[in-house]
Amino acid sequence: MDEATLVSAQGLVKEYARGNNAVRVVDDVSFTIRRGETMGLVGESGSGKSTVARMLLRLIEPTAGSIHYDGVDLMAARQREMRAMRRRMQIVFQDPYAALNPRMKVRQILAEPFAIHGERQSKEQLEHLLHEVGLEASALERFPHEFSGGQRQRINIARALALRPEFLVLDEPVSALDVSVGAQVVNLLRDLQRKYGLTYLFISHSMPLVRYLCDRVAVMQRGRIVEYGDCQQVCEAPRNEYTQGLIAATPEMPVFAE
Repeated sequence: MDEATLVSAQGLVKEYARGNNAVRVVDDVSFTIRRGETMGLVGESGSGKSTVARMLLRLIEPTAGSIHYDGVDLMAARQREMRAMRRRMQIVFQDPYAALNPRMKVRQILAEPFAIHGERQSKEQLEHLLHEVGLEASALERFPHEFSGGQRQRINIARALALRPEFLVLDEPVSALDVSVGAQVVNLLRDLQRKYGLTYLFISHSMPLVRYLCDRVAVMQRGRIVEYGDCQQVCEAPRNEYTQGLIAATPEMPVFAE
């Protein structure tokens, strides 16, 4: 793996047992993610995007295939090694409501990653995390139900950034938000990437959004990658019929204020 590559997935397969049969939801998926870029993974619901993302982080185990992170074979990594690796990679989930424990204050939510890794944190650190995502320090003493959907997603992003990871999986992070709020969150993600040199895997069903945010893109259909390449090139001259259909279904570019 060359130095520019941070994440490499080769031949990923995921099967689930259904009665006496095996259902293959991810079928021979391969791609790389370069340091500092945003890689898009796009397709309709049920295409296997989120399953691939969870396999990359070993939140679920692949049936077959290999995953390397910064040259480390994650499939061969033991529990202690994976614990250390997980400091470097985090995920932001689609649903900003379900991803937060309603019984915990924001202070506890942001402190949780530190506690899991046996680290102390100061109030100043937690306030800084909130500041990074555009929230006031007073949010520390409030519960998730006291925030809007967009604010909750900002809290999720702050939690993901707590241990200063290099790599974030963004699993449809704005699909549950309205367009204007989603645009603000997307631009926050761009700002954070520029500031910290973050690497993103951005999962979406929206080709215009992927085109706005991503450097390269892999298009998934029924568990397989059907098109893969430079994002602008794929969006302007798609070769695959399925990709053409995704673009035609959402022809207008959303407006994102810089």
